[in-house]
Amino acid sequence: MKLSLNWLKKYLEIPYTPEKIAEMLTLIGLEVEGIEKIESIKGGLAGVVVGKILTCGKHPDADRLTLTTVDIGTEEELQIVCGAPNVSVGQKVMVAKIGTKLYNAKGEFTSIKKGKIRGVESQGMICAEDELGIGTDHSGIIILPDDTPVGMPANEYYEVEDDFVFEVGLTPNRSDATSQLGVARDLMAYLRVNENYTEDILEPNISDFVTQRVANNISVDVKDKVACIRYTGITINNVEVKESPDWLKKSLKSIGVKPINNIVDITNFVLNELGQPLHAFDADKIEGKEVIIKTMDEDSEFVSLDNVTRKLSSEDLMICDGNSKGLCIAGVYGGLGSGVTESTVNVFLESACFNPKSIRRTSTRHNLRTDAAKIFEKGSDPNITVFAVKRAAALIKTLAGGDISDNMVDVYPTPLHQAEIRLYYANVNNLIGLEIPEDAVHSILSAMDMEITPFDDDSILVRIPTNKADVTREVDLIEEIIRIYGLNRIPVSDQIRSTITYTIKPDKHKTKEMLSDYLASVGFNEMMGLSMIESKYYDNLNIVDPVDYVYINNTSNIHLNIMRPDMLVSGLVSLSYNINRQQSNLSLFEFGKSYRKTVDGFDEKEFISLLIAGKKNEESWLSDSKAEKSFFDIKKPVMALLSRAGISGYQISELEPNYRYNYGLSLTKGPMVLAEFGEVKKTICQRMGIKNQVFYGEIVFENILKLAGNEKLQVNDISRFPTMRRDLALIIDKNVKFSDIESIARKVDKKFLKQIALFDVYENEKQMGENKKSYAVSFVFENSQKTLQDVEIDGYMNKLISQLETETGAVIRK
Repeated sequence: MKLSLNWLKKYLEIPYTPEKIAEMLTLIGLEVEGIEKIESIKGGLAGVVVGKILTCGKHPDADRLTLTTVDIGTEEELQIVCGAPNVSVGQKVMVAKIGTKLYNAKGEFTSIKKGKIRGVESQGMICAEDELGIGTDHSGIIILPDDTPVGMPANEYYEVEDDFVFEVGLTPNRSDATSQLGVARDLMAYLRVNENYTEDILEPNISDFVTQRVANNISVDVKDKVACIRYTGITINNVEVKESPDWLKKSLKSIGVKPINNIVDITNFVLNELGQPLHAFDADKIEGKEVIIKTMDEDSEFVSLDNVTRKLSSEDLMICDGNSKGLCIAGVYGGLGSGVTESTVNVFLESACFNPKSIRRTSTRHNLRTDAAKIFEKGSDPNITVFAVKRAAALIKTLAGGDISDNMVDVYPTPLHQAEIRLYYANVNNLIGLEIPEDAVHSILSAMDMEITPFDDDSILVRIPTNKADVTREVDLIEEIIRIYGLNRIPVSDQIRSTITYTIKPDKHKTKEMLSDYLASVGFNEMMGLSMIESKYYDNLNIVDPVDYVYINNTSNIHLNIMRPDMLVSGLVSLSYNINRQQSNLSLFEFGKSYRKTVDGFDEKEFISLLIAGKKNEESWLSDSKAEKSFFDIKKPVMALLSRAGISGYQISELEPNYRYNYGLSLTKGPMVLAEFGEVKKTICQRMGIKNQVFYGEIVFENILKLAGNEKLQVNDISRFPTMRRDLALIIDKNVKFSDIESIARKVDKKFLKQIALFDVYENEKQMGENKKSYAVSFVFENSQKTLQDVEIDGYMNKLISQLETETGAVIRK
């Protein structure tokens, strides 16, 4: 919110600099994000003083110019050439000295320089209204009263007062600080406790609130007494709608509010002064002379003040006329046909308190974040509606005339009483970490207008003002005490206390960092998808049963209506977003969770998801830039992540074509699924607007954490003896996998076989026959105790060849 220093001075006598005030506001929990100086008159009239014309004579070279001598209260008199028709000896005038910058009403400036006009030196300028920016008259120079002191600065004569506006960052709980007066009260409490301030708040004046019997009174019927906590209204007849006076326009402009007319400006002024939103209706446009507060049917149409036709929810609270026609959205926004215009004569003034939840939902549903809505949703004080309407009515009578009705309507079915909180002195000291004397606690509470009743020797009973909606517990009250006492007064201990801490291995965050670092190092980029998603993405995909959806009531974005039930689709949303922005070669990963509804409640699982698409290499003369990413480009990082986590000895099985994959692999350890990866079905990609071939990998992170680090790391000396290698070329059926060959080889020899590798795959039906392929496989042997002999290796290879021929039907190419 914007806080005006000049407004604060209406309620408090504060002889402090803006910087000091900003410091005090921050200490009481109102963080000042910036200070802006607002000049009442551009340039502040610096360099302009009152002068007296001593002599007048004709300019020797121009009949229309006058050569004057002017006394401005200095030792030397000024010679000034003046072109105004009304200049005369003895006049008191405004003189701009050499070096002065004068700003006109448009903000354009003129620098006054020493120079010659038609050959005669002129040492300043005698000013007209428009030249000082205080008016538009340029018919002649300003003539001041005869008793105006010579040499008096113009800013003193015109009482030019600059303002300083603080940009205050309000937290959602500070319902008591949504107004200029509310902040003034908070600041006064701080000043009384810390600066020995003894003055009282100067309350707004309502002495002009004088009522009389009038016609056209409006009755009120509150149908929804839950959403409308209190409704106060009054009729004012025979007003004159016109431009607001300067002081009112200046006050509103200082806090960024655009003046409209005197009636509307007064409602905005009181809103910002007291923190109580008001609304002024044209009483003659209220059909049936009745206001009804209720909800309307779903999808009812309402034309708001911005000329937009809005479809209402059946939960939106509305202010309606006697014919149930909507006049405005309660507490949020006015209607097009019911507001005050230049032709308005009779006004119905509304001052109400609405349920914060109701206003919040309506405001976000229609994306109308008005000042009134922001106040109501923080929890406005229902006990100031009558004072606020009296304050506004008194100002209307002063600035617009009119007759205030003696028939004020006030519907308040369930009055809000002051909350009572028992405060223990020991809890104050324990929570703050500092012993505050009991008298000091009493002084702080009294400074905040809280009533105190002794309870026993250890505690007191405190009654909380109804404008502090957030103070409901003892701990809230202690927070208020330390705010006013001053956080800066709590000493910083010169002792350091530490506690021995440990983490359960493996550390989840460190594991995440390690795996993320690896993926980033091999060219992956991390994506961060929303945990919410649109359910329409899953229509007809058969990925998740709709019964498993976890629906959410997302009023800020109704399209994001479920928690994501899997990681694939949300990842494809990110992939599609990038592809549509000409980023087609992608390698993305994410740490995230999926959410599903179960019979017993909800199932929440954490995964590492990987998505790749596009070219394997960036365009370059050094590499093949036409090669596409393949299944092996998703397999490698998945296997590497398990290796990085220290997991081995898992089983690899082929995935049957399913709802997600055309083909792929599953990695398991016993009944525990570690990962799945493969090519995403084209139907899913096309549904997401993706034409590229996409490969997806999904690692169950919680299972990785269960197994990570369980296997002991073994370190062996580097063998002093050489290794021996043998290669085999096998013709096998296409359904035989490399893992089958590896498994057979490990069974034949577990002692000396150190490494098996597939280094070539060849297919040619003419040479090898239908459904056949050729594998070139290498076998590396090593004995750490001695050098292996050829005869030993040959014996192993013969056994291996026999086993391969028996179990796989392999033919050895020689």
